[in-house]
Amino acid sequence: MCETCGCGDPDLVPLDVQEKILSGNERQAAHNRAHFAEHGVLTINLMGSPGAGKTAVLEATARALAERRLSALAGDLATERDADRLRAAGIPARAITTGSACHLDADLVHRSLHHVDLSQVDYLFIENVGNLVCPAVYDLGQAANVVALAVTEGEDKPLKYPVMFRKADLVLITKVDLLPHLPEIRVDAIVDNLARVMPEPNVLAVSARTGDGIADWAAWLERAKHRLHPSGIAAHGEPSHHGHGHSHG
Repeated sequence: MCETCGCGDPDLVPLDVQEKILSGNERQAAHNRAHFAEHGVLTINLMGSPGAGKTAVLEATARALAERRLSALAGDLATERDADRLRAAGIPARAITTGSACHLDADLVHRSLHHVDLSQVDYLFIENVGNLVCPAVYDLGQAANVVALAVTEGEDKPLKYPVMFRKADLVLITKVDLLPHLPEIRVDAIVDNLARVMPEPNVLAVSARTGDGIADWAAWLERAKHRLHPSGIAAHGEPSHHGHGHSHG
């Protein structure tokens, strides 16, 4: 059971306690955001279910943005397996093991930032704990929320977990190389369901295995980065949402 975000027994996490936790998190998130702004770092909160392909997407991102300075924080309940994979892909990474919490919070991120030289980072990826519920509640200080949704998860996940997708700036439909083996799954249906819950639908279909769509994802990141002021603050609101059409081919 999550011990802090309120997704468990409401008798164990009363509303007033939850509000205090969230208000404290908001203050810490603002502090994190100031760190990122000071160094002009574009920080992405990458969320999704276990097995959605978050780590694989970052491995592919390292290849696509080989000239950029990437760094990552990899959240999970236990082990450093994802951080090890990212380091092997050439991304300096730190593991954040939560033990029992089903999400990262701003304080966990801040503590890890003490071990990251942000002056040497262009893009910081926070790979959140695998979950389609709790991570959406907590601001980490990121510039944008990106959700990885694998085709193997089915077409209905946006409708079943609307909060996660409602807060997403971009959804990566992952593992599209498996579509020939999943005749019951239609990407257009996934996109249609996303449009029902996302205020401004923004979707890219990608395959970390074949590289399909990864160039579009890298271009999205580059455009977001270029819209930042030198101070690191987005020029016109959040760096995603604006100026991007759908891509789901």
